[in-house]
This record gives sequence, C-alpha cells and structure tokens, in this order.
Amino acid sequence: MTAAAAAADALSRRAAVLADRSLRGREFARELARVTDELVISLHDAARAEPGRHPRVAVLAVGGYGRGELAPQSDLDLLVVHETTARRVEPLASAIWYPLWDAGFKLGHSVRTLDEQRSLARDDLDVATSMLTARPLAGDPELAEKLIELGRRNWTRRRSRWLDELRDRVRVRQSEAGEVAYTLEPDVKDGYGGIRDVQSLWWAADGGLVVPADDLAALDECYETLVRVRVALHLATDRAGEILRLEDQDAIAEHGGYTDADAMMAELAAAARRISWIGDEAWGRVGRAARAAGRTGRDRSAPSVRPLAPGVELVDGEVEIEATADPVSDPTLVLRAAVAAARERVRIGRATLDRLAEEVEPWPGSWPVGATDELVALLLEGHSAIGVLETLDQRGLISRLLPEWEPVRSRPQRNAYHRFTVDRHLWEAAANAAALIDRVARPDLLVLGALFHDLGKGYPGDHTVAGQELVRAIGPRLGLSAADVEVLDLLVEHHLLLPDVAMRRDLTDHATLSLVADAVGSVEVLDLLHALTEADSKATGPSAWNSWKEELVADLVARVRHVLGGGDVREVTWRLFPDAATLARMAAGETDVAIDGDRITVVNTDRPGTFSRLAGVLSLHGLDVVSAQAHSDEMQPGRQPMAASQFRVVVPRDGIDWEPVVRDVHRAVEGGLAIEARLADRMRTYRRRRATQAARPGPPRLDFHDGASSNATVIEVRAPSKIGVLYRITKALAEVGLDIRHATVQTIGMEVVDTFYVRTSGGDLVTDEFHRDEVRRAVLHAVQ
Repeated sequence: MTAAAAAADALSRRAAVLADRSLRGREFARELARVTDELVISLHDAARAEPGRHPRVAVLAVGGYGRGELAPQSDLDLLVVHETTARRVEPLASAIWYPLWDAGFKLGHSVRTLDEQRSLARDDLDVATSMLTARPLAGDPELAEKLIELGRRNWTRRRSRWLDELRDRVRVRQSEAGEVAYTLEPDVKDGYGGIRDVQSLWWAADGGLVVPADDLAALDECYETLVRVRVALHLATDRAGEILRLEDQDAIAEHGGYTDADAMMAELAAAARRISWIGDEAWGRVGRAARAAGRTGRDRSAPSVRPLAPGVELVDGEVEIEATADPVSDPTLVLRAAVAAARERVRIGRATLDRLAEEVEPWPGSWPVGATDELVALLLEGHSAIGVLETLDQRGLISRLLPEWEPVRSRPQRNAYHRFTVDRHLWEAAANAAALIDRVARPDLLVLGALFHDLGKGYPGDHTVAGQELVRAIGPRLGLSAADVEVLDLLVEHHLLLPDVAMRRDLTDHATLSLVADAVGSVEVLDLLHALTEADSKATGPSAWNSWKEELVADLVARVRHVLGGGDVREVTWRLFPDAATLARMAAGETDVAIDGDRITVVNTDRPGTFSRLAGVLSLHGLDVVSAQAHSDEMQPGRQPMAASQFRVVVPRDGIDWEPVVRDVHRAVEGGLAIEARLADRMRTYRRRRATQAARPGPPRLDFHDGASSNATVIEVRAPSKIGVLYRITKALAEVGLDIRHATVQTIGMEVVDTFYVRTSGGDLVTDEFHRDEVRRAVLHAVQ
C-alpha cells in the first residue's frame, strides 16, 4: 500500500471510530488517537518517500494528543523537531500540515530545533507542560528522546516555579470559569474540578508535589467521567466547545450512555467535587511548604501545636485529633474536630481524616449526648463550615452520622433557578441562616430547618411531604423534644409559603392573611420562616432574591404578625401598592407614567383590556416582565374608576431609551397601537432558546383558588415563558368579561406563574361552571 493510500485508509478508520457508538470515554479517546497516529505517520512516510534528500526530524504528539487521547473536536498538537534550518524542514512539515487542514483538523503545530524548544520551555508554562506528555510518532527516535529528556529536566529543575504558576492558574480558572459541580452550564475542561485541574495535579506530581496514591487513583477515576462527558459533548453537538449548554444536555447524556441528563450531571458533579477537594488539599500543601520554608532555626523543626477542644488540636495550621483520642469510644469527636476547623478557618489534617474515615462508625439510632449541640455549633459558623462539611462528605462521614443524607449527595437541580446541587444548596442555606439568628428566638431550629428543608428532594414523591416524614424521624434521634420536632415539621412543610404568597397573592386581602396566620400558628414560627425564606432564596440563585421580593415578604410578615399578635385581620389595611404617591395620581384622574429604575408605574382610567395592552407594549420593546401588580378602584357612583399597574422589568445592560416606551404606553391606553400585529412581527424575528427536558415547563394549566380571597376570584396560570405571554393571558381574561382587580406576575426559569384577582363585569365572583370553563378555554388557547 502506498503512503497516500495508507493516509486515506487511516482517515476512513478515523471516521469509523467517530461513528462507533459502542466506544465511550477514554476508550473512545484512545482509539481515536490511535487511528489518528496512523494518519500522521502515513503522511510523514509519504513526505519522506518523495525524491530528494530529507532532513533528520522527529514528529511528536504533544499536549492532550501526547497523552494518547483525543476527543472528536480536539486540536491536534504536533511538534516537528529538527537539527537543521527551518527552510529545509518546511517542505516536509507542510506535507503533513496541509493534508490535515484539508481533512478539517484544527492543528496546534510547531517546527523547532532542540535549542529553540529549550529556550521556550524555560519561561512558558504551556510549552513546559506540553513536553511532559510528548510522544514520538514518526522520524528519528533518538531526536525524539532528546526532546522528551529535555522536557523532563526542564520540569524538575524549575519545579518550584512551575508549581507556583500552576497553583496561580488554578485560582484564575476557578474565578473565571466557575465550578464544574455547581454551574448550570459547566465548562468541563477549564472549570474548577474539570479536566485541566486533573492534568495540573498530574503535572504537579511530576514536579515533586506529593499526591497520595489513593488520590491519584481517585483522580484517574474522575478523569474518566470528565472525558466520557467531553467526548459525548463533541459527538452530540458536532462542534468544538467545552461548555455543557442546558439545551444540549439531554443529547449529551444519550451519547454518553447515561440513563438521562440528571444521572450524567450527578456523576459529573460528584467527580468534579472530588477533583476540587483533592486539588484544594494538594495546593494547600504547596502553600504550607512555602510557609515552612520561611521558618528558620529551631522554628523549622518544631511544629506549632495548640489545643482547641478535648481530643482536638491545631498542628501546623491544620486540625488534628490527638493520638490518644478514640473516635469509637468518643463518637462526637468527629463533630468537635469539624467545629474547630470551621472556627479556625483551616482544613482538617489528612492523617485525622484517614483515621476518622476508618474508625467512625455509623449512627443509625439516637445520636450520642452532645452531638446535636456540636452539629448546631458547626452550622452556626456560617460559610466557613461549608468547606468542612465538603471534607466530611468526601469521606462519606455525613452519611454515616445521618443516613438520610445519602440520596441528596451531588443531586443536580438542572434549571435556571437553582445554582447548586441539593446537598450544597442545603449547606448554603444553613450558612445564610447563621447570619440571621438575631431575628429569631431559636437559632438552633433555624439552622437545622435550613439544613433539612429540601432533604426530601432525594426521595420519591412530593419533596415537601417526603421532607416532613424525614424530619419527624430524624428529630427524635437528635434528641429534640416533641415540640421542637413539630416546629421543624412546620418549617419543612411551609418553607415556600411566604415567598409563594407574597409573590402571588394580594397582601391586602383578609383571606390571604388568615391563610398564612392559620398555617404558621405563632410569631416564633413566623420569624423562623421569614429568616428561612431569605436564607433559602439566597442559596437558590441570584434571581431568587431581590429587593422587590424582600419587600413583599417583609410586608406579608408584618401583616401576619399583627394578626398573630391578636389584631383583627380587618384592621390590616396598609398597602404596599399602590403607594401614597400613586393613589394621589389616581385621584387626579389622568393617565400618568412614572419610571423608577426597573419599575414602571402606569395610572389610567380603568377600561377593560388596559393591563393587557400595557404588558404588550413592554414586550414590544424587549422588556421582560419579572413581576407585576395591578390595582383597580372600587366602583363609586358618579366617578370614573381608575387603575394602577406596576411592572418590574429586566433593563438591558446597555440601558434603554424610555421615551419611545412611554409614548407607546399612552398610545396603548387610548387603544391606538396594533399590538397583536407588532408582536407577531417580533416573534418571527426572535430565535427562542431550546429547553432541556429537565428545564422544560409542563403543559399550560389554569387553576381557580376558591377561598383565597374575600372579595375576588383568584386564578393562577402556569405557562411557558415567551414573547407576549402576559399580554395574551390578560387579553383572554378581558375577552371573557373579567376585570383584573389585582395581579402578580412571576417568571421562574422558563415558566411564568401569574396570579389574577378577577371579578365579572358586574363586580361578582366567577362561580358559574360554564363561565369557568370558558375562562380556562380562552387562557389555555392563548398560551399555546
């Protein structure tokens, strides 16, 4: 077979590997690298078969290709080493490069002498690391070996410098690319806990950093997961890239052989967390070694030791248990060590972790005396406890103490609303709650409630119901009284009550306040729920807590506190919207538009369909409504009723010219704007992002909540978020003769949850079943 025919055959075999769905992960990557080797070798041989004298060269794979692994869209990193001039080598090198380019490869290619490579490697970390994995492909083996040996010597001679640079690179990637385990759309290569971090630790180990054998084995296992996902990413998208876009995750999971995207993201998160933890340990040793090197004389040989708690001491900046301490006879020792580490803001020493992992026995029954106090003390340390909890979890210690924890470990929440896995979300919520303990009478129940409020998400069925069953079982084991267990049960049952009511109900309605007061039962529980709401929302993600939501929740709590304190629910008449200024403008009886930051308030004569037209105007101008409120005057003889609407919108980063918006608002109020036609034009030019199976909302639904209001019919609509959806819902309500007295609008991820307090045109409640069916028919048709 000629060299050209061999190259064609190698390309054919490469295509077969790319199409082979039975290969996954590193097996795929290695097989793809092998057939690519054959292609490069055949091109080199074909070039040397041409007539004439050819220079002495060596062709080496470097970087990722040098490791003998290729993802479908990986760059092909090749180095041609020679001992002559670039001019003499160029024809041969070009005979390799150009066919590869023609075949669609992305090349990282270089042609250098040994001296040139040595000079670059002295000062360039990327060049230095690429040489560590250099692998001969073709040409002179002696020259290739010289290059490989040069790379080894360069790395070992400058290892202190390289370790410092590697550690700095890790920190930069962590801040810029985010954490693979806790990012909705993670970067599997450069994210913290990703492929580059594993490679950095391998390079560091080559440079003398001591990485325990079991950590190296764990890194290898985790790396397999990362490569499996990366290969599937390239195959599913058929494009270069390292970020798992939400809309691609279902297809990536299918190509990777996972049961579904949740299973893939859970395995990826667990692997990334393990890598991050090992990396934190390893790079921490680099820092401690540097500090130790700064000590002189007697200080250098004498470790610093300071007692922290019974059986626990601080040794050279790490928490250790004393040699005579016994985790079996003193089971709370593990939590005492954890509390000490959180308070001192240091790591638990490796020797101690190994002992605890080996000797701590499961706690299936009642907790040892004092253990619950230690757990509460740990949680009250706030965010400094999170790293300690992660360390315990990496060794499976949390599940030994609390078996119910296991199902939520690394459990993903794949939607735009939640940032963290379930377990990390619970830690973050508890840490946030620790900062709010001055607002409650029972700080211990607050942090425990935060830790347990979503525990049911690891179990079948409704997570709130499952969570209640769990805390009713866990509470007595912790030694809590029946009354305290009841409070925890209420916190889990109602952890969404305050935000749901505040964002979806009329807070001036007596029925709303009675509902919440009856549910919480006491001011103590109300305060706990208020703090838990803030802690939970802040732990969920940046879109889950804002000034608007904070204001609404605080207003609701103040009203319910009045009722629980013995006040008559009918006495709670203060109003958050409309405020006094808006009420004054309503009394003036003229159309008025006020803009304050991201809030637009419109006062106008109360006419059917006006709220709908206002929503349509905002959509026309590309302003996404994240929440809204509406209010209408009660009808009074001889006076034209007025209405007020307030919308909170997402203002573009580069700002917006409000003048055209205000102008169109006035036109819409007067009925002089073709909103329907304009929205249709905008829809035709708008590319909607595809949703994943997990993020995709369910089918549209409309529910009537009877009894939720004392003077109106409450309708809740759930539908996919898209251009003009609020306009279409409210237009449909007007079409079937309903007057909106109050409305709250909320966008959660890719779904809208809108609540409307309505009456018929005659001011009555909507009770007729035929009318209700028509309302449902009109709205569901509008949001299809």
